[in-house]
Amino acid sequence: MEVTRLYDILDYYLEKHPNQEAALASKKDGKWNKISIQAYIEKTNLISYGLLAIGVKKGDRVGIVSGNRPEWNMVDFAIMQIGAVSVPVYPNISQEDYRHILNHAEMKVVFIDGKNLRAKLEPILPELKSLEEIYTFKDEGSKYKVLDSLVELGRQNPQPEKLKELKASIKPEELATLLYTSGTTGVQKGVMLSHSNVVSQIHNLKMTPAKWSKTALSFLPLCHAYERVLVYLYQYLGMSVYYVENLGTIGENIKEVNPTMMSCVPRVLEKIYDKLYQAGKKLPFVQRNLYYWAFNLATKYQLIGMSAWMKAQLKLADALIYSKWRDAIGGNFDIVVSGGSALQSHMASFFSAIGLPVFEGYGLTETSPVIAVSQRGKHGRKFGTVGPPLPGIEVKLGERDEIMCRGHNVMMGYYKNPELTAQVIDSDGWFHTGDTGKFTPEGQLIVTGRLKNIFKTSFGKYVNPHAIESKFTESPFFENIVVFGENKKFAAALISPDFIYLRDWCKLHNIPYTTNEEMISHPEVTKRILAEVKKYNANFGNYEQIKKYKLVPDTWTTDSGHLSPTLKVKRKVIQKQYADEIEKLFE
Repeated sequence: MEVTRLYDILDYYLEKHPNQEAALASKKDGKWNKISIQAYIEKTNLISYGLLAIGVKKGDRVGIVSGNRPEWNMVDFAIMQIGAVSVPVYPNISQEDYRHILNHAEMKVVFIDGKNLRAKLEPILPELKSLEEIYTFKDEGSKYKVLDSLVELGRQNPQPEKLKELKASIKPEELATLLYTSGTTGVQKGVMLSHSNVVSQIHNLKMTPAKWSKTALSFLPLCHAYERVLVYLYQYLGMSVYYVENLGTIGENIKEVNPTMMSCVPRVLEKIYDKLYQAGKKLPFVQRNLYYWAFNLATKYQLIGMSAWMKAQLKLADALIYSKWRDAIGGNFDIVVSGGSALQSHMASFFSAIGLPVFEGYGLTETSPVIAVSQRGKHGRKFGTVGPPLPGIEVKLGERDEIMCRGHNVMMGYYKNPELTAQVIDSDGWFHTGDTGKFTPEGQLIVTGRLKNIFKTSFGKYVNPHAIESKFTESPFFENIVVFGENKKFAAALISPDFIYLRDWCKLHNIPYTTNEEMISHPEVTKRILAEVKKYNANFGNYEQIKKYKLVPDTWTTDSGHLSPTLKVKRKVIQKQYADEIEKLFE
């Protein structure tokens, strides 16, 4: 059968891979609960019947506010196959964002997960005039109905013929889902994506996944377009999708599942990189020298053009060191897809050398989301790039090297906001990403920064803060950094240290402290940080270098509101919270 609408994936999976042990799996009470494609489809259809029984009609918006779980996928497909619109929402955004999204989307039904989430949503529920029903994924003694009750309602009111008729009536170009961009600035916008927007991605991405296995691990939020489309892709290919228990159990779950494919954001890889680097310091002298020889060698790995001597060294390093790292991490990966922000090229080299081949991708929610991605084959993958554009997607560089794209992946528009849509999609159909970039001679795309973040100093010099921030966070001392300097004489920065690494460093050097504030104020720490700043400043011209900086005692997280769900720093939030500190940097 042909997949033209998202829910066709389930029937395609059943047709092509009926004997796969598990389509979805999650861990509960220490045991992996595996769900076959037959059980997956049956429960999805029962949820559809239940939604029809409570009056959900074509075009109604139905929300999913939950972490990753198999039921998320079932509800998602159940909504779309009756012609309603699936509206996934991050489970860790602010109450104000929930108020805006649920009202703006005019949700009729919403599925929510967890006591903490209910506590955040309950105060605003009286303000939601369109909301008729609330369901929770599990019974925790709340006053709301549970998903199982909707499943039972569907079992009592089966409408297979009506469901079949509805599925057949939906056209590929119709609205399938409404995604509210997390963003790093401004009010969240509702991105309208059709079935064909997303299905075109699946057909064009199928050449990338792991070659020899049918097992994928998932831990990034399903409500983000990036992970959601990859999970659709896994299912289209007949792979089993295992959801990690939580972010703290990723390493343990990798060893249990032994997947060959997963996706992540660069910060996850950077954490692994830093942890491996730090581990070598505890070794005896001879072993430590061997360890760091292998470590530094991995950062020089290239896909093509390596000498026979380099290959021989890598082979030896693999036997002595890399194989042990793979065993520690989980050693069966054929592909790790990295997206959300740029990964430094030396890290892409490092992980590919040790047996975790990194494929980078680039895109936005508005582009469904992938514009370009590393691929197998000639000129398909090069460290420091996000690969070539996908087939059927045109990419060009506009004014000031802005990346622009046109094709089947470009959104239908922003929900209820044609004016804003017209600002980003021009009359010729080109979507303006707001990112800057360039191409390699072989046609791979390099993302160089964010157009609106590039600033000009009072001396008329343009500074790209993204390039500086990306380089500085290569340091294990720096978790996050934000560079400022619009119309100022120089560039300055706020730095949020990696406190886990810094605590270990202080312990190693017998530096006493009781609080983060005391730690970052200690003379030995400030001296070491200054040396690190000087080291990374050497990579830039004089007008780009960080002349003044301030260490902040805070760890920036998604829960604190400083980072987006894909771990990007929210520049405007930082500017507002630290306005006085930033001003003092330029005094």
